[in-house]
Amino acid sequence: MATKRPFAPSDADLSRCVHCGLCLQHCPTYTETGLETESPRGRLYLIRAIAEERIEATPGTLAHLDLCLQCRNCEAVCPSGVPYGRIMESARAGVLGGGRAPLAWRLRALFLRQVIARPGRMTALATLLRLYRASGLRALAERLPFLGERLLLVPAVSGRRFKSRGLLARPQGTPRGRVALLTGCIMPHAFGRVHEATVRVLARNGFEVVAPPGQGCCGALHAHAGDRATAQALARRNVDAFLDAGIDAVVVNSAGCGSTMKEYGELLADDGEYAEKAERLAGLVCDISELLAALPLEPPGGCVEAAVTYQDACHLAHAQRIKDAPRAILAAVPGLRLAEMEQADRCCGSAGVYSLAHHDMSLALLDGKMRAIAATGVELIAAANPGCMAQLEAGLRRHRMRGRVVHVVELLDEAYRQTEGGGS
Repeated sequence: MATKRPFAPSDADLSRCVHCGLCLQHCPTYTETGLETESPRGRLYLIRAIAEERIEATPGTLAHLDLCLQCRNCEAVCPSGVPYGRIMESARAGVLGGGRAPLAWRLRALFLRQVIARPGRMTALATLLRLYRASGLRALAERLPFLGERLLLVPAVSGRRFKSRGLLARPQGTPRGRVALLTGCIMPHAFGRVHEATVRVLARNGFEVVAPPGQGCCGALHAHAGDRATAQALARRNVDAFLDAGIDAVVVNSAGCGSTMKEYGELLADDGEYAEKAERLAGLVCDISELLAALPLEPPGGCVEAAVTYQDACHLAHAQRIKDAPRAILAAVPGLRLAEMEQADRCCGSAGVYSLAHHDMSLALLDGKMRAIAATGVELIAAANPGCMAQLEAGLRRHRMRGRVVHVVELLDEAYRQTEGGGS
């Protein structure tokens, strides 16, 4: 009997790489280390070699795959159209499902499955993190030698939790449609204010906004970590919840979540019951900036007099190929001036739970990002993903820089709320 291969990427996907090397200078881990094994080309070579059983899937070999951020910058610039994100997710799923995964991989998958995917446990964790910040322990711990740097990238949780379900807002002015908001798993706790701003902006532009009660975590972190079974289970739940809601679109304000949901059809392609429904839902998913930029926006009556720089979220810029829409939203805010940073689409080092699993590389990439931000001379930083926002906030603390990190939609909301005394 043939031994089951530990890796699952298809030969067709792997064969697309022609080893031209055009991806190298766009790969954050390669530019940081200069090592071929930390490049997309090198990792694809390792994946193929293990799949063909020419080398063993040793912990040392798998470490090169694990150091990948899955930012998909290489995919966006590849002239051969190599589906790198799909290959890496399949490779990790093969490792995790084949019983050869290192202990760190299995513990990470367990945490994502048993905490992030379970709302009650996620709420408990968020409560602890909120107390950790409010008590002053975080500020104290981050000043401690050695330990401080390790704790710096622990997500900060503050503000009130976004708990709404069902009807969130009725349209103002001429109705344009009915949309559902993905509330997600981490966003309601860490950045509830972004959900609130999103709902207000959508209503101001004529949308009825609902949050289907059956929805949950999108499964993005699980898919990236190789836990395909959990990602599929979460996808099925969301397919049922959103398709039953009678909506025109699913609006997402987290780039990583939107990217995965747009690929639900691929994730559930082998599921006879859900394949067609998953494709249908994927076609309804849009990023908040993508939806708003396609409209004739309701003109903001207020003004935000500030200079802002914008950090491209990897899964918005590279996976969804959306770069212009967030900038169009910023341009629509009266008084706002965009100061572009160098390499705005280079990963900030967050990458889901990557910042906790690969602390040193995450910090190295964050330091480069903060230097680029400092060079713009601005103190307002806009992003389109909660992971990026948390990472950039950590960067401000690490470098003792003055500044504020906001979601793009928050700036548009701010201009709207200044209209007629701040009512929305």
